[in-house]
Amino acid sequence: MEIKEHIQYWIKTSNEDYEVCLLLIESKKYLHALFMAHLSLEKLVKAHWVRDNENSVPPKIHNLVSLIKQTETELSDDQLVFLTILNDFQIQGRYPDYKLKVHKLLSKDYVDDLMEKFKEVRECLLASFV
Repeated sequence: MEIKEHIQYWIKTSNEDYEVCLLLIESKKYLHALFMAHLSLEKLVKAHWVRDNENSVPPKIHNLVSLIKQTETELSDDQLVFLTILNDFQIQGRYPDYKLKVHKLLSKDYVDDLMEKFKEVRECLLASFV
């Protein structure tokens, strides 16, 4: 595959995960929605990684901050803090002991705030490919 095709793959699958995330929010499955939000951003960051690195295969890691720092993409300090927060949900979405603990903390207001920040970062990451 050409670099452009790799980038389009990451963007397309990110958009699919975004749609699933929104469905999960509607269903009030907040922990799963935030897991999908993380996955959606991870794929956009990997599109940036592919664009900015010689290798077309990004590293098999999930830490959004580590990945974005391996690109030329600049995010604000607030956006980087948000990525750090969202990183927790890729871990918490996988392990039952975390899931139970965190699920109790996820109020609608908290999730709405996270989703607003998620959409802001998502738009920022997508903007450089338009």
